[in-house]
Amino acid sequence: MNHETIDTDILIVGAGGAGMLAAMHALERRPRPRPRIAMVVKGLLGQSGCTRMVQGGYNAVLNSRDSLDLHFGDTVRGGGFLNNQELAWKLVEEAPRRIVELENKAGCLFDRNDDGTIHQKPFAGQSFDRTVHKGDLTGIEIMSNLRDWVLDHPEIRVLQECRALDLIQDGNGRVRGALLLQIHTGRFIAVSARATLLATGGGARMYKISSPSLEKSGDGMAIGYRAGAEFVDMEMLQFHPTGLLVGTSVATGGLLEEGLRGAGARLYNGAGERYMERYAPDKLERATRDVVSRSSYLEIMAGRGSPAGGVFIDLSHLDHDMVRRSFPGMIERCAGYGFDLVHDRVEVSPSAHYQMGGMTIGLQCRTTLDGLFAAGEDAGGVHGANRLGGNGVADSIVYGGVAGDAMPDLLLDPAPLPALDAIRDRWSRLLGGSGTENVFSVRKEIENLMWEKVGVVRNGRDLEAAIAALETLGERAERVAVAGTAASNPAWNHTIDAIDTVAVADMVARSALRRTESRGAHYRADFPSPDPAWLRNIHLTKDGMTERPVEFTRLKP
Repeated sequence: MNHETIDTDILIVGAGGAGMLAAMHALERRPRPRPRIAMVVKGLLGQSGCTRMVQGGYNAVLNSRDSLDLHFGDTVRGGGFLNNQELAWKLVEEAPRRIVELENKAGCLFDRNDDGTIHQKPFAGQSFDRTVHKGDLTGIEIMSNLRDWVLDHPEIRVLQECRALDLIQDGNGRVRGALLLQIHTGRFIAVSARATLLATGGGARMYKISSPSLEKSGDGMAIGYRAGAEFVDMEMLQFHPTGLLVGTSVATGGLLEEGLRGAGARLYNGAGERYMERYAPDKLERATRDVVSRSSYLEIMAGRGSPAGGVFIDLSHLDHDMVRRSFPGMIERCAGYGFDLVHDRVEVSPSAHYQMGGMTIGLQCRTTLDGLFAAGEDAGGVHGANRLGGNGVADSIVYGGVAGDAMPDLLLDPAPLPALDAIRDRWSRLLGGSGTENVFSVRKEIENLMWEKVGVVRNGRDLEAAIAALETLGERAERVAVAGTAASNPAWNHTIDAIDTVAVADMVARSALRRTESRGAHYRADFPSPDPAWLRNIHLTKDGMTERPVEFTRLKP
């Protein structure tokens, strides 16, 4: 199979908040001559990905009674002091400026107080109510306006329904672009670029119950891993406490946002007990996500779960008009599945949600590979062992902008593309082969394995078993029987998803086995306490793992 070639200055793989802000900042950074930008979208621009799904909001210091130091302290303490503190500081420092930018350049309009100032609501783990929002549909407000901004700039070539397969590297390992698959035509596209940004989002859909959009499979991380990029703290995968339980529907795991607990929602087990009184008597339901998710999981495993194997969230004691006014999106979502969020208890479960681990980056989003940048969930270090609600979309918006500022000044010299036959053949051979495996069975086994053995509560024996099983599942994914033609072939794309998912799952499992303590989102039943000796970051490449002490550049434990 041959390929089309596109020549550009900057290649942005992913078009969520990080990718779009990168494009905006890159154009503003170099107004004359403006860089040529190619933006790759696995789905449709503005209609896919996880930024659009953000309900809760965006953390930023906007009130004179709040401070950058408070936001920073919340972020680092919530992250179990594993954060790269310079990355965390840049997050809190830049976040307020990006709110101004979103409103004044992109046209977003966030909820206001009566005096015209931006309204900020409470989220767990915060010492001040600093979450900016648009009702409970904040992501739609951000993405709809950013999409319009991108479409208004013809310098940005948008490649919709395209996915990156692998990075293109020269003989010195420098990243020179990527090979894409145009999903609806089945054609390969080689993009020659002088700077490449991976901003595809994480791989939490490797779990049976999960919240990301359906097309997420950790593509950016898997692509970076195969190219030799370094990763940090991949064991740190967050479970959101309140994912809807809707039987076997793909809606299971979809989130009821943290603002509910911030507003006073309560959690009950199947016996009607408000169980957070046992686990976090001071903060109750407003404890950090790792604490609440683990508490819910332990209640379920102790046989005190709901009929559907979860727990209950209850808002019925709150002012009903306030609930309707504040959370219309979630009320409508619940009603669509026959649940009454205003008057009744609704069954929820911990849901795999966000990867704090990712590619190692510096303050300009540069990875360990020349020519390659990462932002959003593809990058690690900002959140440490646990991400605070509201810091995720802030991370994407802030570091997308950072990458966009940096790339125009760090372009590699132009160079011809190397031969791409090996990459093309590696993916095209899956089509029409003599494979014996069913991709949907393989994918289901991956999800069940990760949920049961690398989930909310882990132990060494299960992790070792998971690593061995993932090796076998990776081999089986390569033997999937993909029938049909290349154009619009779901089985081919699901197989690529499965191969990428196994790669990311293996990194998570191996890092989780290495960290013999419990910290943040990583809980080892065989090592149930934090260990000061483990104030170290785990760095991983395809060649192995190393550990380095955390650098406490601003705040010490």
